[in-house]
Amino acid sequence: MAATLPLLAGALAFGIPAAHAADGPSRDTLSGTKPAWATATADKGAASDSSQVSARVYLAGRDAKGLAAYARSVSDPNSASYGKYLSAKKTQARFGATKAQVAAVTSWLRSAGLKVTGTTQHYVSVSGDVAAAEKAFGTQLHNFTKGKKTYRAPSKTASAPAALNGAVLTVTGLDNAPHKAQHADQLPPPDAVFKNAGPFSSYYGSNTASALPSAYGKKIPYAVQGYTGKQLRAAYGAGSRTGKNVRVAITDAYASPTIAYDAATYAAKHGDVKYSTSQLRQVLPAGYTKTEECGAAGWYGEETLDVEAVHAVAPGASITYVGAASCYDDDLLDSLSKIVDGHLADIVSNSWGDIEANQTPDLAAAYDQVFQFGAVEGIGFYFSSGDNGDEVANTGTKQVDTPANSAWVTAVGGTSLAVGKGDKYLWETGWGTKKASLSEDGKSWTGFPGAFTSGAGGGTSKTVAEPFYQKGVVPNALAKANNAAGNRVVPDISAIADPNTGFKVGQTQTFPDGTEQYSEYRIGGTSLAAPVIAAVQALAQEARGGKAIGFANPSIYSKAGSKSYHDVTDHPTSGTGLAVARVDFANGIDATDGLLTSVRTLGADSSLKAVKGYDDVTGVGSPAPGYVNSYSRH
Repeated sequence: MAATLPLLAGALAFGIPAAHAADGPSRDTLSGTKPAWATATADKGAASDSSQVSARVYLAGRDAKGLAAYARSVSDPNSASYGKYLSAKKTQARFGATKAQVAAVTSWLRSAGLKVTGTTQHYVSVSGDVAAAEKAFGTQLHNFTKGKKTYRAPSKTASAPAALNGAVLTVTGLDNAPHKAQHADQLPPPDAVFKNAGPFSSYYGSNTASALPSAYGKKIPYAVQGYTGKQLRAAYGAGSRTGKNVRVAITDAYASPTIAYDAATYAAKHGDVKYSTSQLRQVLPAGYTKTEECGAAGWYGEETLDVEAVHAVAPGASITYVGAASCYDDDLLDSLSKIVDGHLADIVSNSWGDIEANQTPDLAAAYDQVFQFGAVEGIGFYFSSGDNGDEVANTGTKQVDTPANSAWVTAVGGTSLAVGKGDKYLWETGWGTKKASLSEDGKSWTGFPGAFTSGAGGGTSKTVAEPFYQKGVVPNALAKANNAAGNRVVPDISAIADPNTGFKVGQTQTFPDGTEQYSEYRIGGTSLAAPVIAAVQALAQEARGGKAIGFANPSIYSKAGSKSYHDVTDHPTSGTGLAVARVDFANGIDATDGLLTSVRTLGADSSLKAVKGYDDVTGVGSPAPGYVNSYSRH
């Protein structure tokens, strides 16, 4: 579906009014406000005039083109403006909306019959009936079929009065299809306890499954019980760095009620540095919505993983968790804006997203504006690339995830990591798993190597133009896969993600007897990779003398092919394939209902391949021991 979206000059021009609407010279079109799925064949006729609409009118600010240009130059090591960040207050003063613009937009919306329900420095929110929305935005709202459901959307691109002089960036909410994120992880439901069975390896290869069938011509090791911070710090070259005095923020939906206890307990159990007073804090909304629809309890484990992974790798960094009121884009955008408006951190880890086909250009414009404001202030955003490989098995269509596809964020891909005895880095391969179960007689693997189960998200965007920093590094075969002019390719960098070589996390969960107790389990997903890379960036910022790295992609790509990275491939060891044996409780808790034994092949990510140089599974690679200190030379 997303293939039909307009390809504009950069991913950033969405919504900047340049052309005039066809209905007269007095209005400016708001590009991308008619979703790609609102086609003539799907049109089921006009929506009821009395139906209710809730929308956000995002403000373009004083100088939308200037904002994008400054965000680029301040992030580019080859620019004279590199690192010359502005404070949040100066950024708003230079690029934000003026009081006069807000007043003019508010007046226009009210005059159309809409009720203004809120105003921030980024948008004006309104509600009202369809008739008033149609009057305000110069379009008709129709009902359209989308899959098996019907949603409301504009029948033509929305517009705003030309007299506003480009004060409106875009409008969201005119279509009422769900815009919500899913936490991109391999989490079990944390409201019921989950435990790994074992046997385990304590480090990669420490415990060979000698009684199980061979795979790829040899006996294979049991999966690790879950790496800890000490092992990950060694793998990614932390050295003596701790991220001291660096601020990291984490966004997710909702908030774990036991996060402080869980994080402190985990640190104590695994030799991590004890949290200092106020080193971990939460910024939460006044209330929560859509808790059942979004599976609120399912986000507790996400927050727990993110917090514990950041602290394990960067124990000196301060962590601010900014929870969203729901899993919907509007609320997640509000969380990101809180970080930018208050400059709550220099590094922001985000382990959530959706498929690109569900992203609409109006929302892309709103996200990109927040990311650009952040770049100007020296804030970098890190997004997990997804856990479904090329998404074909999940959606039937080859596509990337969003917001990881934004040209203004660092998309974090995933690897399978082997850390050996003495915390020695052995190898990494691109995360992509095939699974085959043990036969009933225990003598073979049924259907070996089995079907694809999960893997790092990646590939070529269909909607976002190729950013300047990828040119010359990303192969044309990837960049031009969907468009001769070139598109954004995901991811940019990668770290441990495979749940079969995963991280141990500790969380309070509900046991079968109804009690709530702290328990630990192994976890993975690019939900792990994103906070690990955020933590490594905190170490790099410390190496840089504390000066913010900001939007890191131009710097990340400038080091491509150097000793700063492990060049991760599908075949890191000589010879045949790589696999581990995994044993799980059938019921996820204990052996009462039996055990499930399987072989997990590593380095087999759907149609995506990890090859020498840049690839769409691991990007430029994972941080090598030289990565952190490479920033000390900036």
